[in-house]
Amino acid sequence: MRRWTLIVVLACGGMTASCANSPTMASPGAPPRLEMPGAATRTCSLYVLPAQPSEADLDLGYVTRGADLVACDLARRLAVQTFEAEHELQDRRPPKARPSFRWLMGR
Repeated sequence: MRRWTLIVVLACGGMTASCANSPTMASPGAPPRLEMPGAATRTCSLYVLPAQPSEADLDLGYVTRGADLVACDLARRLAVQTFEAEHELQDRRPPKARPSFRWLMGR
């Protein structure tokens, strides 16, 4: 009986030692995230004509509304660029590490 106990203890010790030397999985961590700029998250406000517009109000409205549209389009482009850059970072990220079980097969 003692001989089998010694064999079992040695076998368990050998298996524990081989597990300790096996490669571990690298923690992939969270995917990269970029913070959306404040200009891209604010709502766009457009100039509205007063109830009784004069010709000067119309001229001011065309210029102001055009500037508002350009600012809104730039903010939209900024949001799209941030979104694309975040996905590019995630695509460049190495694939999730998988454990190797070759040591179990004796390779």
